[in-house]
Amino acid sequence: MSDANHSESNRSTLEIALEPEGLMESDRLLFRRFTAADAPLIYDLDSDPAVIEFISKGKATPFDRIEQVVLPEWLSFYERPGCPGLFATYEAASREFMGWFCLKPDRLISEIELGYRLKQKFWGQGYGTEGSRFLLQQAFAEWDIPQVTSHTLAYNTRSRRVMEKCGLQFQYPFIYPETLLPGWSEGDRQAVRYGISRETWLTQPAIASH
Repeated sequence: MSDANHSESNRSTLEIALEPEGLMESDRLLFRRFTAADAPLIYDLDSDPAVIEFISKGKATPFDRIEQVVLPEWLSFYERPGCPGLFATYEAASREFMGWFCLKPDRLISEIELGYRLKQKFWGQGYGTEGSRFLLQQAFAEWDIPQVTSHTLAYNTRSRRVMEKCGLQFQYPFIYPETLLPGWSEGDRQAVRYGISRETWLTQPAIASH
C-alpha cells in the first residue's frame, strides 16, 4: 500500500464524514457509516500495539485481512434488521479520524454489543464515555433495541470504567473461549460482561442523564 493511496483514502473518507446525509453528531464527535474505501483508516488504527493490547496482545491485523475479511463483515451489518453496525468517528473540532464506536451483534450471545476503539492520542478525554452514551441513547430512544451488552477482559480497567460511567451494570464474569483468543492462557481470557436494558435506561433518568 503506497503512501499516495493512503493519503487519498484519508482525504476521501474525511470528505464523506462531512456530508450531512447519514451523519450523526454528539457534543464533540461525528459518526458515519464505514465504506469499502476505509481499510487504510482501520489498518492505521490497529497498527498501534497499545490500541489493540487487549484484542490481540498488540499484534496488528494484516491489511489484506482488513480489506478482504474484516471490512466486508462490518459493511454487512448495515443490512441486518436491528443492527446499527460500526461507525467511523471523527473529532468534531479538528475533523480528524479518531476510531470507531459500534452497536453490532455480540459474538457470544444473542444481543447487541456496544464497543469502541480509539487512537491513543484521544484517550483520557472522555470521548469513550461520550460516544458510548450517545449510541446507547440512540439504541434505546431511536432504534428500539431492547438490550445492549458490553464485555472486556477483567483486567482492562479503562474499558470497565467507561462501561460504568455509561450506566452499564455489571452482570457476571466469564472466560472468553480459546477460539476467540487463540493461544491465550485461561487466566489471560478472564472477562466480565456488563449490560443495560431499554426499560432501565428510559425509566431511570439518573442513568440516561449521568
